[in-house]
Amino acid sequence: MDTASTLVPIYDTFRAVVRSASPIDVATGLAAIWALRAVIQAFRRRFRTTRLRGPKSTSLLFGVAKELSTSPDTGTIFEEWSKKYGVAYEVPTIFGRRRIVLCDPKAAAYLLSKDTWSYVGTAGNKERVARTIGKGLFWSEGESHRRQRRSIAPSFNSTTIRKLTPAIHKTADKVRAAWETSIESNGGGTVVVDVQKWMHYASLDSFGIAGFSYDFGSLHGRPNSMISVLDAFGTPSTPNFWDGTVLLISLFHPIILNVPTSRFEMFAKLRARMSEICEVLIDNAAKEQDDASDERVSTIGLLLKAEDGNSGGRITREEVQAQIRTLLFASYETTAVVMTWALIELARHPNVQTKLREELLSFGGEPSYDQLTTGFPYLDAVVQETLRTHSSVQDLIRQPSEDDVIPLSQPVQTRSGEVVDRIAVKCGTEIGISVPGMNCSEAIWGPDARMYRPERWLEPDGVTKKAQEVKGYRHLLTFGDGPRACIGKLFAIAEIKTVLSVVIKNFVLEREGLR
Repeated sequence: MDTASTLVPIYDTFRAVVRSASPIDVATGLAAIWALRAVIQAFRRRFRTTRLRGPKSTSLLFGVAKELSTSPDTGTIFEEWSKKYGVAYEVPTIFGRRRIVLCDPKAAAYLLSKDTWSYVGTAGNKERVARTIGKGLFWSEGESHRRQRRSIAPSFNSTTIRKLTPAIHKTADKVRAAWETSIESNGGGTVVVDVQKWMHYASLDSFGIAGFSYDFGSLHGRPNSMISVLDAFGTPSTPNFWDGTVLLISLFHPIILNVPTSRFEMFAKLRARMSEICEVLIDNAAKEQDDASDERVSTIGLLLKAEDGNSGGRITREEVQAQIRTLLFASYETTAVVMTWALIELARHPNVQTKLREELLSFGGEPSYDQLTTGFPYLDAVVQETLRTHSSVQDLIRQPSEDDVIPLSQPVQTRSGEVVDRIAVKCGTEIGISVPGMNCSEAIWGPDARMYRPERWLEPDGVTKKAQEVKGYRHLLTFGDGPRACIGKLFAIAEIKTVLSVVIKNFVLEREGLR
């Protein structure tokens, strides 16, 4: 049967229906069609992303993305845009794409508190994470994220960290011993140290022993192929035009990750070396599980238990390896960045350093986890101020998996001139929160927001009422918030406090060239 012979009966039936219909029937039908069309249009308008004001594009190809990627202080840029356009605005990115930026505690709390099904990562960022460290916590969403997070949560509660603090202190003592040896070999005077390198090594060794029951030996200078790759990855460098352009485009179009560049080659080497050490760590953890006398099971031991479990929380071997790579990367990079900046700020502010040293020296012996947590208020203030002013995470980028409406604490003006106190976001709309833009916002933290001033954490009104609206840990977004908040924040803070307490008690820090 051909198409024409099929359509003829349908056409004849349609003509018969039309001929038999009265004018009232026709009018009613047309009214129904018009009403349905109006409802559909209203629905589409309702969930069309609100077009907001924002800065003009500085590049036909990159929008403002390249300007942001090369700026040493993106927080200031976002703050200026917020002053001009309000607490929610949009910025042009690559190939004409646009991203909504939020600088509003209420909107940020709403976005970050949603479950991991509702707001997800962008395809480009997820693909890059998957290729570098695998499909662990940084990558996963929904049920996968819930299972993976639950599998390692016991490793990062306060009870576990309380037991791990002595191991962290031993690592800090290794830093002290190495620096003392360096000073002695230099005649007992002063010596220049690369604090970034030492903090990277201290962080890796600390978590290796405490979390994996494995000593990487980086503080002893033990040869390790993975450390050399991590060093290259963590060393600040200015990528060439080709590498920088491809890397930037990959955030929006992940297919370009298949284009060969030196940076992507480094990603591949990093994953390969991490995979090698994963096998060693898993073998060690398997032996630890067989040792019934060991009262503490390492993080990997907990992952292997979750892998062997028969409950709905069972995780796969691929997820186990991805979790290990995620923790290795986080322990080497993110915590070390904060510790490095803390030492730099203390060298920049001798009065703060002296005050901190006096508090630390007033306590004899090695402080416990509980004492580090509550017994040193100025140390706590220094750590919180460093986390506020030097977040290792720059942006929190999400996109809704379905149409949504985000509430605002202050009304903003749209492109059409309408004033709204909430914005509609269509499924797939990119939404960003600048962490330094929020942590150091003058509108949120007051006129001295960009000053490094630990005393604000000890003053009655040091944390402004607006800052108290930020729902992140201690009113900061450094560790994120909601179901995707950093699971290791308590460990990281304990490590930072321990290392600072050892270093500042035993050494006076100065900026090179200012002695």
